[in-house]
Amino acid sequence: MMNPKPESVEQYLSWYEEPKRGKLDQMRAILKKALPEAKELVSYHMPAYKTSEVLVYFSGAKNHLGFYPTNSGVEEFKKELEPYVTSKGAIQFPYEEPLPEELIIQIAQFRLEEAKFRAILKKKK
Repeated sequence: MMNPKPESVEQYLSWYEEPKRGKLDQMRAILKKALPEAKELVSYHMPAYKTSEVLVYFSGAKNHLGFYPTNSGVEEFKKELEPYVTSKGAIQFPYEEPLPEELIIQIAQFRLEEAKFRAILKKKK
């Protein structure tokens, strides 16, 4: 059976208990701070932040918080992300470690600038 689709970010977060819920709330606060102009929505069954395109997603997993800044967000910060498990477009932050707030902000803002640049290019076509 597929996981149910949350109607809102609040509903998504309500499905988690502490201490996971606390980490997810912290990630949400960091992303709202980093991307004040982005719209918060549910995309692919998880919280996401969007301007002209979806910039980043996050989700709760069994042993880590997943952060999905797309492939470019992971690639651009490869060196800074060495302490974490990463894959093509995903980063795993273990629940028992503090979230690297400044790094998350930098990645989110990189994705914002990338989206702005892409939007400008689209307009020129």
